[in-house]
Amino acid sequence: MKSEHWLALGIVAGTSLAAATALAALAETPVAMVEDVSGNPSGVAFLEYLKPGAVIKLAATDRLVLDYFHSCARETITGGTVTVGNDGSKVEGGAIASEKVVCDGGQLKLNVSQSSESGTVVFRAPPTPGQPETIDRTLYSLSPIFDLGGPATRLLVEEIDKPGRRIDLRISQKDLIKGRFYDFAQHGERLVPGAVYRATANRRSTVFKIDPSAGSGPAALPGRLVQL
Repeated sequence: MKSEHWLALGIVAGTSLAAATALAALAETPVAMVEDVSGNPSGVAFLEYLKPGAVIKLAATDRLVLDYFHSCARETITGGTVTVGNDGSKVEGGAIASEKVVCDGGQLKLNVSQSSESGTVVFRAPPTPGQPETIDRTLYSLSPIFDLGGPATRLLVEEIDKPGRRIDLRISQKDLIKGRFYDFAQHGERLVPGAVYRATANRRSTVFKIDPSAGSGPAALPGRLVQL
């Protein structure tokens, strides 16, 4: 066989391998999160990230509330066997009620290698001085919940468009939910509608905007989750 034929076959094989790798990565990326759970379902817990294909078995009285990041679907499921999909769940032998919540679906970029263990996302380094900030996502609540990726002693939230306005929190393990989540709503902190913020913890940072229409009332997780 001529060398150019071998080259062509190599390119095709390489492309197929890359495509297969990309598909495998997508299958390992969390697509949903547990907002609430009651009863005693095994293998699932509050604020747990879920990947496509995960199967959860619920007793008749068990109740589960799931939030999907990209479709902005919020599902309340009672009983049955739940199979997690990309944008929604399949439920056999149980009841499901689904609603759309306000979120910026698609902006939450999870890191495959980290999410398999801890659910954290890729963080970006601080911008080069003089370069404009890139907003990673928009929130629809004045009181975000921050996933710090693990234990932390400090969370700094700075308002970018008004230098000097900042919330500098010294936190302890007892302030965190499951050892990694800090909830502004739980601690009475609020941000400003329409403002742009940079959050920093554990040498990671992300930039987010509060939607001008955001309120102080309760909001579903996809609309208020910030991951560092």
